[in-house]
Amino acid sequence: MMRYLKNFSDVHEALSRYIPLVPSSKPYTLDTIKKLMDYLGNPQDQLKVIHVAGTSGKTSTAYYLAALLDAAGYTTGLTVSPHIDEINDRTQINLQPLPEKEYCAEIAEFLDLVDASGLQPSHFEVLVAFSYWEFHKKQVDYAVVEVGLGGLLDGTNVVNRADKVCVITDIGLDHVDVLGDTLDKIAAQKAGIIQTSNTVFINKQPSEIMDVIRETVVKKQAELNVVEQQLNSGLEYLPTFQQRNFSLAVHVITTTIDKTLTDSQIQEAAHAYIPARMEIVSYRGKTLVMDGAHNEQKITALVQAMKQRFPDQSIGLLVSFGQNKQSSVKESFEILRQLGDAVIITTFKKGQDEIRLSMDIDELAEFAKQAGFTNVTTEPDQLKALNLLEQSNNAIGLIAGSFYLLESYRPHIFIDKTKR
Repeated sequence: MMRYLKNFSDVHEALSRYIPLVPSSKPYTLDTIKKLMDYLGNPQDQLKVIHVAGTSGKTSTAYYLAALLDAAGYTTGLTVSPHIDEINDRTQINLQPLPEKEYCAEIAEFLDLVDASGLQPSHFEVLVAFSYWEFHKKQVDYAVVEVGLGGLLDGTNVVNRADKVCVITDIGLDHVDVLGDTLDKIAAQKAGIIQTSNTVFINKQPSEIMDVIRETVVKKQAELNVVEQQLNSGLEYLPTFQQRNFSLAVHVITTTIDKTLTDSQIQEAAHAYIPARMEIVSYRGKTLVMDGAHNEQKITALVQAMKQRFPDQSIGLLVSFGQNKQSSVKESFEILRQLGDAVIITTFKKGQDEIRLSMDIDELAEFAKQAGFTNVTTEPDQLKALNLLEQSNNAIGLIAGSFYLLESYRPHIFIDKTKR
């Protein structure tokens, strides 16, 4: 009997059985996702895939790649994670998430197939497999696929085609408990997406990273393209870090596709809407910036962009960091301190592919004080914390530290805006 899902709430309830109540202590392998894809007929191997890994910039680069392909007239699938607004963010066609009614019908049919397989995939594996399955069903020309975590053992890493295009964005220290505590170890995980004869694009990075990438490319008999930054004129309105991401995407697409992109198509793609990446909205008389930056590399880029966009302006901060950022949170606060001496700290409890909790609020406050903040306010209630930011004397407010924090705030902020 085919299940019926009428709305996103039903979808989340149906998917909740794939989210573990406690994190698994077993080492992760690709065994289950490979068996599931095989059961489905390996739809991922019927697609032209552009696979995007990296520490910073991979979501933005994925959006830009999809936008450039869309501007060039290709039907393009895009899957990213985590989602920001709703779960259908993870399955987009030409930068449009599947409409709720269609998504519900498609995922219901797909979950029946998962049940019939007898397998027990994770939440992330289900959504990755669904996107590959849906993109094949829609007969997209290209599928742009963002890695969830790492690369080598990421659930997206199941494509076995020589013509897969691998894109590796800037690599830094993040998820060190899973990926390793040095740049070369992390680079090896990212390089794990490179398969035999693939074409690889990477922004030029420090030698300890490039050496690992080159070694993998040779081992896999792949083709390496190291991109030296050549920023397109007329893109000065983009933050510097987004210019870097966009430049990489342009190089990938102009090298990969048979068509020639016009300047107007490139400009059109540069305006792609990327949620929660230096996203600026007007909220209750204040300029509010939302960005999911949650590690030193991303926060450094964000702070530079804030200084560039709002020079000599007072910026109020509202932040929280996940428990998995314990190793970098002090340095993150030290970087954020460049924007002001006041910070509001709140909490979150969110789960998508697994349950995620914020660090203890008092512990975060202590890290903020050690970093030099002289005005530290703790408010565990998220909406009260947002009200404190709104009532502050700062004309600019920045919310950062976790995509799960933004996922909590965005519905309230945008619904409130439509009511006013």
